[in-house]
Amino acid sequence: MKNTLGYSFMMLTLLFAATSCEDVLDKQAVDSFTEESVFQDINLTEAYLGKCYDFIGGKGGWSNTSNSGTLGLREDLLASATDECLCIHRPGAYTNIKGTMSPDQLGHFGNNRFAWIRWEPMYENIKNVNVFLANIDEVPEKVATDAAWKERMKGEAYFIRAFNYTNLMRSYGGVVLTDTPYELGGDFSTQTRSSLDETLDFILADVDKAIQMLPEKDDIELGRATKGAAAALKSRLLSWSTGELMHGGGSSDPLVSFSSHSRESLLQDAKTIAKAIMDGTYGLYALTGGTADPPAVMTDADLAAYADNFASIFLQTGDWNDEVLWGINHNQADGNRIRQNQWWGPCGYHNWGNNNPLEPVVRKFEMKDGSAFDWDKYNPGDENFRTATTAELEADPEINPYVGREPRFYATILYDGAPWQARAETNGKVQTSYMLGTSMSSYVGLDQETFNTNISAYINSTTEGYTPGYDTRQGLIEAWNGTKNGYYLKKYMEPDIVGQFYQNRNAWIEFRLAEVILDYAEACIELNEVEEGMRAVNMIRNRAGLPDRVTADQAEARDFYRHERQIEFFGEGDRYYTMRKWMVAQDVIEDVHPISIYHFTDGTIWFYDEQTIPDAREMNANAYWQPLSRDEINKAPQLQQTPGYN
Repeated sequence: MKNTLGYSFMMLTLLFAATSCEDVLDKQAVDSFTEESVFQDINLTEAYLGKCYDFIGGKGGWSNTSNSGTLGLREDLLASATDECLCIHRPGAYTNIKGTMSPDQLGHFGNNRFAWIRWEPMYENIKNVNVFLANIDEVPEKVATDAAWKERMKGEAYFIRAFNYTNLMRSYGGVVLTDTPYELGGDFSTQTRSSLDETLDFILADVDKAIQMLPEKDDIELGRATKGAAAALKSRLLSWSTGELMHGGGSSDPLVSFSSHSRESLLQDAKTIAKAIMDGTYGLYALTGGTADPPAVMTDADLAAYADNFASIFLQTGDWNDEVLWGINHNQADGNRIRQNQWWGPCGYHNWGNNNPLEPVVRKFEMKDGSAFDWDKYNPGDENFRTATTAELEADPEINPYVGREPRFYATILYDGAPWQARAETNGKVQTSYMLGTSMSSYVGLDQETFNTNISAYINSTTEGYTPGYDTRQGLIEAWNGTKNGYYLKKYMEPDIVGQFYQNRNAWIEFRLAEVILDYAEACIELNEVEEGMRAVNMIRNRAGLPDRVTADQAEARDFYRHERQIEFFGEGDRYYTMRKWMVAQDVIEDVHPISIYHFTDGTIWFYDEQTIPDAREMNANAYWQPLSRDEINKAPQLQQTPGYN
């Protein structure tokens, strides 16, 4: 790829400053440029397009005026609006899973922490794109290559508008469609929401134009839209549109239900575009690490290599590898305040500990041989407790639930004892457990219930020899930032960045080939082409170091696919869409049960998760879609509210 494109609010100013003295700066002051003068110069026109890239994710997560947020890379993750993670600092802002979402109480869905999926900031950027498209054809062409340059920029603009509209559609259903410039303070009295069918058709038209106009990845700066990026957007859009939520599972209102697009036709279309991307029609892409069969017996070295390979996808700081179809680069000094190591890292390293992975999904990560993790393997029927004596651990290390897991587990989750950054007190390991000043020998021979009762009584009655771990909510360092449920998120955190002092450097990967392959797998399985669908699922598994799953049963294949998708995209925000699309959100959203771990003086470990933290969760049926805010309805009363709200 060519040089990286850096987007910033200062793009126009920098470009103005670099313009020749014989050019426009000789005639106008930098701060006096108007819309008309911008579109009289192709360089300034491209700078204006850069502003549209700037706002593709809305405004930032730090304030209402900054662009510090970069799509899904935020302090408070969209994953915490699902069954995957817990936002420990602002859990009440996730109104969709608190049973409180309404036009008057939107939480993060009404502020700029989730700006890239929200009504007002997306329409602000759509307005910017519409201004660009209304003027681009009038930009003077001074050299022969300017015509091709303008065509490429039009393709980028169509991609940006389609991207913004896709996020609106996946949030609200049918939305207001406009391809002409308008003023945000103008008259909205004639605007109405289009049907879901009309919205899909509008976005697909933009995407198809983008695919036609854009170059492949090797012929454009890194970070700009490409044919592959536009095709990946089309795959995402069509795959989303096949969900049960929009085909009889939810409301039949045309705003949130298809009538002219059958599910089967959308599945066929989703399959077609995904397969075309996989076949290299829009550029050559490949899964990081390849898809060769994993070793029959995985050694520790194999396990580490597969884990490092998966982690590398999210740690890219320069040119992207061939799995990436599109993302956003930034560096430590660009002022974007991207610092996920500080936002999410363990509190004992002076970090803020946000977005804790939840125990039920942690248990979904398989063992390294591809078998399911089974919590009650050693004590059938007990899903809450597990005890591992020193002798038992020596004979079978996998009694410790964090030993022998699949590679993606080690690339995604920071658990008690996980290697992390240098810290002499814990030998460079995460410490979310508690050290007890007693030996396990006092409890040998007790039945499980009595054992649990006696240990709980000891913990609650004494502090002698009871030492909280460094990364707990009773630890010595910033305990208020400690995990509430025993884990920290590792994915996207850079191991060599000290979050207390430094910003991060790694890119946000918005589209990667794994998503396209799984879109293809789902379409095949739902079309009852189970063997082909499982072939695609197994590409993802093999890359992760796991053996094939084999089934000819559609329902079983569907379960395998959905499991694989959640594990592959854990923490990235994908689950917010799939749990709604499949209409499983009300089944999977539940109260949080933290894992608690205690170490005895003789090396024995006790694990349990019978407690519930005070963060009651509830997913109401209306929360499958977002409502328009009361302010938006007041500004334009003719707009129909999202079904399920008033």
